[in-house]
Formats: sequence, C-alpha cells, structure tokens
Amino acid sequence: MSILIWCLLIAGLLPIAAKAPVVYYQNAEQSKGYDNRHPRAQQQRLTGIGARAVAGHYNAYEAFPLFAAAVLLVIATRQVSDFMVLLAVGFIIFRVAYHVLYLLNFATLRSLIWFFALLCPVIMIAQTAITITGAA
Repeated sequence: MSILIWCLLIAGLLPIAAKAPVVYYQNAEQSKGYDNRHPRAQQQRLTGIGARAVAGHYNAYEAFPLFAAAVLLVIATRQVSDFMVLLAVGFIIFRVAYHVLYLLNFATLRSLIWFFALLCPVIMIAQTAITITGAA
C-alpha cells in the first residue's frame, strides 16, 4: 500500500514539477524576465516550447483528480494488489514521459502516452468495481 501512497504524492507534485520549465521560459523571455506581478499573462505570451511547457503544466493538474480518486478508492476498498500498484507506477511513468514528449514536440507519441496514462486510473476504478460487485 505504501507504493500507492508514494505514487499519489508524486502525482500530486507533478504539476508543481511541470512548472519548472514554464518558469525557465518565462525568465528567458526577452522583455524583462519572469513577471511575478502577472505570471499568467506572461505565460499566455509564450510561444513554441514555452507554450508547450505551460500546456503540459496545466494538463498535469487535469490528470491528477482521476488518479487520486482511483488510488483512494483502491485503498479504501482494500483492493490493493500488485496489479493496482503496477497501474499506479505506470501512471507516474507515463505522465513523466508525457511531459517530456510535450516539451520535445512529439505530438502523436505524446497523445498515445496520454491515453495510456488515462487508462491506468480507469482500469484501477473498473477493476475495483468489478471485484466488489463480484464479492457482493
């Protein structure tokens, strides 16, 4: 179970880690570096890899709730298994790869990895539902 909890923590921190490239490209902006008074307006002006970094950062936040729900459901229903742990670890690996591929502009591969990452919590929830329904 501890691996699931660690994966939950890592997944919760991924959006924050994904902010690092955004800050780098904001600082590299030719005007005057990082605009701490209006960072979101500055992010909207970024192009190329900077804009992709922002999109990846936002997507990390979007991916977290479903994964968190899946992990908490698995733990709460005592459905922890090696398969569930594999799915949780897979989610983390896929999400890190997704962000790297986003920065590198490998759009098709990135989308495929996004789909695999999405499948992990979906399967976790579905497997839990199937197991609980079968046990009832």
